[in-house]
Amino acid sequence: MRGEELLGLYEREGALLRGHFLLRSGKHAERYLQSALLLSRPPLAEKAGETLADLIREFGPRTILAPALGGIVIGHETARALGARAIFAERREDRFLLRRGFRLAPGEPVAVVEDVVTTGGSLRSVIDMAERLGAKVVAVAALVDRSEGRARIPVPFRPAATLELAVYDPASCPLCREGIPIDEPGSRGDDA
Repeated sequence: MRGEELLGLYEREGALLRGHFLLRSGKHAERYLQSALLLSRPPLAEKAGETLADLIREFGPRTILAPALGGIVIGHETARALGARAIFAERREDRFLLRRGFRLAPGEPVAVVEDVVTTGGSLRSVIDMAERLGAKVVAVAALVDRSEGRARIPVPFRPAATLELAVYDPASCPLCREGIPIDEPGSRGDDA
């Protein structure tokens, strides 16, 4: 699946929201990618996972590691398409940790998979955690990169699609000036 087709799926599934959104960064946006809506349909999640698997297959990951919560479903589907293991990292006090008995072996080739990349901060934290545990992070894949090149991922980064979304400081937000009510989407008010 190409980037345009993936973004079309977001549109058709109502997963590219329009309105006035508060992002985790504190900034505001008029569009928001709600990947959970897209990935809630198993055939679409499977197709998206196959797309990411094709982007990172050449790196030979044996494990797919995803940051919770947004990356769990797409990480699982990518792992299934690769015949790899799927695990996820959980955030505790602004740090990612492996829990639930998940382990990484020294030198184990790992790819990190995410749904949407905004700043790359979560990805860099998960990469750092995996490398501290001795794994070798070989690549990163994402459904959508909306970082506009600012993510600075230290390993090969393969997004299926890129999308520019306008983001505003609250003090200069045109949506606030228009009096449009603000919404805080996501699992923790995350920007996606």
